[in-house]
Amino acid sequence: MRILGIIPARGGSKGIPNKNIKLLCGKPLLQFTSEVAQKSKYISKLILSSDDDAIIKVGHSLGLEVPFKRPSSLAEDKSPTIDVVKHAIQFFEEKGEKYDAVCLLQVTSPFRSVEFLDNAIETFMASNTDALISVLEVPHEFNPHWIFKPNSKGNLEIATGDKNIITRRQDLPKAYHRDGSIYLIKTSTILNDNSLYGNSTSYVVSDEKFHVNIDSLEDWEKAEIICKSLI
Repeated sequence: MRILGIIPARGGSKGIPNKNIKLLCGKPLLQFTSEVAQKSKYISKLILSSDDDAIIKVGHSLGLEVPFKRPSSLAEDKSPTIDVVKHAIQFFEEKGEKYDAVCLLQVTSPFRSVEFLDNAIETFMASNTDALISVLEVPHEFNPHWIFKPNSKGNLEIATGDKNIITRRQDLPKAYHRDGSIYLIKTSTILNDNSLYGNSTSYVVSDEKFHVNIDSLEDWEKAEIICKSLI
């Protein structure tokens, strides 16, 4: 399977200025993801997709291939991620390069390991699903079987549609939420279904101890604590 690895890193971060190249434990945030992705056994080509000259410069210094400068229209706050991915796929298809799948790696999840990444790819290849995502287990108090929503009468009903609530925590089925660390998607699913998930999605479970999805200064502080624990 030919896999195109894409690291998206746009400029213009408002919550944390220059977030993608801000130093975390002395290294640009981008470096954590690039180092792991470059060591993967399965990624056929790895690229950085960015609109920002400073990020591109850092990417080059880290040995990343930057085949294009992402159009500014695909680097706005509300630019859909799938459009960024499609732009990269179509760029290479126009050059006669085709890939069976895309591995999307967000810079804001810096602590995935090479082993975890390659295990995710192996799981994806063995599953024959349209996509795979990394996830974390939902704490039992937020399990959908214990979540309520208001109905048309203004009363509460179980969000899952169940008539009777599951009373014991031990009887709750496991539930997961995407954690943003790894997305693997068949190229056909992206182009034909305009989806990063498709009709079938497999998963791998991340380690909660090393998970952070950096979006705020509080997240950055958590990342610094995790990073120092790994040194």
